[in-house]
Amino acid sequence: MTEIVDRSQAIHLLLDGHVVAVPTDTVYGLAASLWHDDAVTSLFRLKDRPSHVPLPVLVHTLNPIQEIDVEWGESAQQLAEEFWPGPLTIVVSASAELAQRVGGSKASVGVRVPNDELLLSVLRECGPLTVSSANTHGESPCHSAAEVLAALGGEDLAGVLDGGERSGEISTVVEVGDGLWRVLREGSISSSRIADVLD
Repeated sequence: MTEIVDRSQAIHLLLDGHVVAVPTDTVYGLAASLWHDDAVTSLFRLKDRPSHVPLPVLVHTLNPIQEIDVEWGESAQQLAEEFWPGPLTIVVSASAELAQRVGGSKASVGVRVPNDELLLSVLRECGPLTVSSANTHGESPCHSAAEVLAALGGEDLAGVLDGGERSGEISTVVEVGDGLWRVLREGSISSSRIADVLD
């Protein structure tokens, strides 16, 4: 049965290849280590998420991005410097292996540095995590540990890191490459703010 865990327990579970619910700067998310294929598969199953809908990757700074085999161009760098840490997921070209690992059908992956100290401290210890909102696919995301337990508690979810209430808007998702950009999902950062940086 899923239990509330503390930070050290959450880190231990993630490093061991389990799925853990974590608080983010937007809502609660389901997290799995990028390097544990079984955990990533479990995350898809837990969310009932279609296997072709890729998971974003969260990191604690720009530095680990160089370790995950993506093409990080000038536009991505400009957006990261302006909006990170924060609710902007930047989709960039990636190796086919990495894209497949997170469920992508295209050679790309979304990356984000969240603006939440508790989650950043977990990321520093665990390395890159695949994180998707804590909810069954298509349902409303969870804003508290109690909501996560009620909606998703069970054997596939190893624990919930309680960080209190989370009531932020979802992240904006923007794809960049070859001098072009497009917003894939409007969130708390508007298209006009992105245009101000890139155009």
